Formats: sequence, C-alpha cells, structure tokens
Amino acid sequence: MSVAFYRQVGEVPPKRHTQFRRPDGGLYSEELVGEEGFSSDSALLYHRGIPSAIVDARPWELPDQTLTPNAPLVPRHLKLHDLFPGEEATSFQERGSTDAVTGRRLVLGNGDVRISYAVSSVPSPYYRNATGDECVYVERGAATVETSFGALEVGQGDYVILPRTTTHRWVPTGNEPLRTYVVEANSHIAPPKRYLSRYGQFLEHAPYCERDLRAPTEPLLAEGTDVEVYVKHRGAGPGGLAGTVHVVPEHPFDVVGWDGCLYPYAFNIADFEPITGRVHQPPPVHQVFEGHNFVICNFVPRKVDYHPQAVPVPYYHSNVDSDEIMFYVDGDYEARKGSGIGKGSVSVHPGGHSHGPQPGAVERSLGIEYFDELAVMVDTFRPLDLGEAGVAADDGKYAWTWSGRGPSS
Repeated sequence: MSVAFYRQVGEVPPKRHTQFRRPDGGLYSEELVGEEGFSSDSALLYHRGIPSAIVDARPWELPDQTLTPNAPLVPRHLKLHDLFPGEEATSFQERGSTDAVTGRRLVLGNGDVRISYAVSSVPSPYYRNATGDECVYVERGAATVETSFGALEVGQGDYVILPRTTTHRWVPTGNEPLRTYVVEANSHIAPPKRYLSRYGQFLEHAPYCERDLRAPTEPLLAEGTDVEVYVKHRGAGPGGLAGTVHVVPEHPFDVVGWDGCLYPYAFNIADFEPITGRVHQPPPVHQVFEGHNFVICNFVPRKVDYHPQAVPVPYYHSNVDSDEIMFYVDGDYEARKGSGIGKGSVSVHPGGHSHGPQPGAVERSLGIEYFDELAVMVDTFRPLDLGEAGVAADDGKYAWTWSGRGPSS
C-alpha cells in the first residue's frame, strides 16, 4: 500500500513513538507492523498487552503441501467442487467441521505462490501467515473476518487482502457453506503499479479506486487468556514451510487503535469496471492485483468487441513466460464451451502449450455483444506444480478436447 491509503482507527496519540497511557495509568504497547525493513508501508498498533508475549509453543502440522510436477506437460481441468462433498449438506447441523484455514486443500503451487481451496462451515482458529500476503476470493457464502485491525464483513465476490502476519480468523455466517479460493504469496500483494501515481493514488485509467476498498472502521477488542494462534512460517517442511501454534497470554485482539497504510481490506469483483475496445483486449486490461512473479486478473460481465469484423473470444496464444490458471466462478464462459468446464472449474494452461477457444467457439461468438462470464485468473511466471487437491480434482480429459481424441482413442 502507500500514503494515499492512510487510515486511522480507534485511539492513537497525537505524536508517534510517544507515551500513550491506559485509563489505569499504564502504557499501551506500541507495535510497528512494516514491510521491507522499515523502508515501505507500515501501520502502528497500540495494544493493551505485550504483543511479543507467549506462554507456550508447539508444532502445527500444516495441511498437505506436497507438490507433483505437471508431467507429462498437458493442460488440465480441475473440478474444485468435487473436493468437499461433506460440506454440501443443506443445514449447518448436518455439515462437517472444516474451517477456512486448516481445511484448505492445496491445488497448485511453486516457490512464489500457492493456490488452495476450502469449503467451510465452522470458525477457523486464530491464524497468521508469516510467509507472505494472502488474497482470498469468496466464491460463495459469507463470513466475518476478525482481525487485529478490526472486522470485515465479506461475502460473495469479495477479494480479501490480508497483509503478512495479520492475526485473523474466518467466522462463516449465513445459511450456506463458505467457499474460498486462496492465493497465498511469498511476497506482498497490491494493486498494479501502473494503476497508481508515484504517491500511490489510483489514476483515472484504473478500473477501480479507493472508494471501492473496504477496511476495518473500529477496533475489535476481545477478552481471553492463553489463546492459541496458528502461525504458518518458513521452515524445513514441504515447500519450505512449517507451522507453529503460539499460545499468547492475552487475546490477540487487544488493539485500541492504529494508523498507517498497511491493513487488511476487501474489494468486491462487482466494483471492477471492465476495459473494452473495438477489437479483443489482452489479459492485462483485466488485472486487479500483483505479487512477485504472478498477477491476478478477473473477467467480469461486459460489453465485448464492437468492430464490425471483431472476433470476441480470445485468439490462440502460447504462454511463453507463464502458466495461466483460470477459476470459473459464474456465468457462461464462451471460449470453453464443449470442454466440460463449468462453475467451480479451474483450467491449467501451462507455459509451452498453445491454447485458446474450443472447436466451434470462434464461429459461435461472432456477433455477440455481451459476455456473461465471471472468472478469476492467476498467471505465474514460474511453472506451477499440482498440489494434492489438484491431483485429486483432475478430470483427466481436458487435454484432448481440442482434437476430439486422446491416447486411449
């Protein structure tokens, strides 16, 4: 983030790094949460307790982080809605006990980013990711995301950006399971630099702006002792990751106020204003966020190309430098008709394989004026491997849909 996004929530003293006293006369504990070694965005939090204090620690065995190479190199169709059959019951009383943190199943990953999926119905533990920022897309359902900065009410279509080490938990609300598509970075996640001025304000050509972002508006104070916080961090486990449970003597939600430019926020995909043109526009016009060695784009309902000879669906293209991962959320995706892909599908188009519309899609699209499609795309600039959920959800057929026959034909 940057200075253009400065916020103040709750009580803070008039001057940084000065005495700020509780009603009983004791000092609040000031904590600087900052990026890039005091050289980038930060926030100052004022705690009732000591944020460094722990009374116990034990290992946390992370969900399976095993990665399997995409070999032989083929495009794949992953059916995410098949991964959590136990959470599809009609009432909460009948559903399982999966939560949005420990219940995540790893779909794809590399050294820069991991993509997971969860369908949950119970509150998660208190959690902080110490390896990088998280961007969580809410496919369906609703939740309160409780954080040390305050609470966010989120629902269908929301991106939730959680900066590294933000202590938080997911509490599902409403009458349906919470479906979350999780992009975990080993870096920070932010709006594309080309959307921002040198001071960090959104520019006029950006497809969204500050008014579209929702952040906590008041402190979230909670009481409690010996509270467990699950921490994901760098280590010697699969993917260079490990987990630890810290037991903290006072509740981690003890922040009476904070200010700065680094905090969790939500942005709804319906507030993304699509950029269109007379002829087909390239994927960068759909970009919404970026991290180190990856970008996040979204394809929203929109008017399509209006040149009289326009071809609305994408041309065939070869991802020389990236893997393209498309999560199909809603609508009817024109270019994939006839491939078996539908809501809840993920297509994996790896670098080195030319891909594009299914047979017949180009002709069918001619003359169409509007696409009713909703998808979230992650493009990575290093190859992705398959997580255990990616292996489990692979339909095994997608690679052959352009030719109509495969190795068993």
